[in-house]
Amino acid sequence: MGKITGFLEYPRQVAPEREVPVRVGDFDEFYRPLPPELLSQQGARCMDCGVPYCHSGVFLHGMTSGCPTHNLIPEWNDLVYRGAWEEALGRLLKTASFPEFTGRVCPAPCEGSCTVGLHDEPVTIKQIEREIIERGFREGWVKPRPPSHRTGKRVAVVGSGPSGLAAAAHLNTAGHTVTVFERADRPGGLLMYGIPNMKLDKNIVMRRIALMEAEGIQFVLNTEVGVDYPAARLLEEFDAVVLCLGATRPRDLAIPGRELAGIYFAMDFLRENTRHLLAGDVKGTPISAAGKDVVVIGGGDTGTDCVGTALRQGCRSLVQLEIMDPPPALRGDDNPWPEYPRVLKLDYGQEEAHELFGHDPRDFAVTAVQFVGNDRGQVTAVDTVKVAWEETPDGRRVPRPVTGTEQRIPAQLVLLAMGYLGPEDQLLEQLQLARDPRTNIAAPYGSFATNIPGVFAAGDARRGQSLVVWAIHEGRAAARACDQYLMGHTDLAL
Repeated sequence: MGKITGFLEYPRQVAPEREVPVRVGDFDEFYRPLPPELLSQQGARCMDCGVPYCHSGVFLHGMTSGCPTHNLIPEWNDLVYRGAWEEALGRLLKTASFPEFTGRVCPAPCEGSCTVGLHDEPVTIKQIEREIIERGFREGWVKPRPPSHRTGKRVAVVGSGPSGLAAAAHLNTAGHTVTVFERADRPGGLLMYGIPNMKLDKNIVMRRIALMEAEGIQFVLNTEVGVDYPAARLLEEFDAVVLCLGATRPRDLAIPGRELAGIYFAMDFLRENTRHLLAGDVKGTPISAAGKDVVVIGGGDTGTDCVGTALRQGCRSLVQLEIMDPPPALRGDDNPWPEYPRVLKLDYGQEEAHELFGHDPRDFAVTAVQFVGNDRGQVTAVDTVKVAWEETPDGRRVPRPVTGTEQRIPAQLVLLAMGYLGPEDQLLEQLQLARDPRTNIAAPYGSFATNIPGVFAAGDARRGQSLVVWAIHEGRAAARACDQYLMGHTDLAL
């Protein structure tokens, strides 16, 4: 695949991003495209490795290795190298429902298991994926393709995040009449309100929604099933239901001072910023970092998005607390290829903070122990302590406070980005759905069937908090199981 000696001739070259001082002044995407000739060279780096782990999509030591949607990566890399862009798009869309999303927000486990990465920098798979689909839209190759016939079966998809959209698109391909319910005022779920605009422009999301509507999918907005639309009615009016509710219960931090004003869950902060951005009024957002000392608690993708958003709102200072130890600079012996590389890196938010403030905003192996407030009930600081991770007799690793490392960090805005505990209870209780030990919807992988006949579950609501690409895979797979239930057979691909 690609040029036989391409990985020896061409170095890895990623697309340039907009300069930090410029991009933090707005919420526009920071990506810039590479010229086609340079993309061709990057595709040429894909070697004829024989056993390409890049599209394996398996778990190794608890982390994703390779692409969960099993993208035909070597094939479309080769086609890009040869300049056959439309053919490359065809191969990409065989398995990828929304490459314009994953090509922007996926952490690219495919690149972590790229064979070139054994001895050199991996192929820029994510970048090539994004450019294939964007060229497809520019050239008019991506167009509505409604099914040639309808089965007469009606399916409700609850939730319009990545798993819901993937399930809806796949079920519509099979000819079922699909209605997607979304409680927000715009479709997209996490893609619309959870991921900030500079990382995923909302016009990109709405472009896909418009395509799906043109293919016959109906979106019902401002409608929360179980509140505005009775759960019993859902079961009466549809032949099958696919629940793609997400894991939207945020993990809280129950320490003294939690009741103080100025402490918010990360998703509330991100959602309100995007809502006001779409309304053309970013400065009017009720949760603003402008002129404030900001502390972000949590080191994952959501924490990074809070960092990037706070910088664009004009925060005075910024600290990001991470309870885990910092990962090593290089792959350790206990983290061999093709596992996802656990290495220290600067994501876009940390890169921006480093350039603006002169240092990495992250403070590792530290935890908050108390929020401090003033006589008006507003948060003014966060008390922290360093932790050392120790192993208990039963083999668990737990953090122990390190005496003498206490610190007080000024903060008028604190953002809690510590992950999510599972789906919200209301609809699940109304439907009397069985839960797994982690409170997610009990629906075995493969069948995706709940304890209610004709009701399926996919994405974070079933598997717990995970990657967008896993949500898309699950949406497609649940659609296949739903089609099998409705028709007695299925031709839908995974």
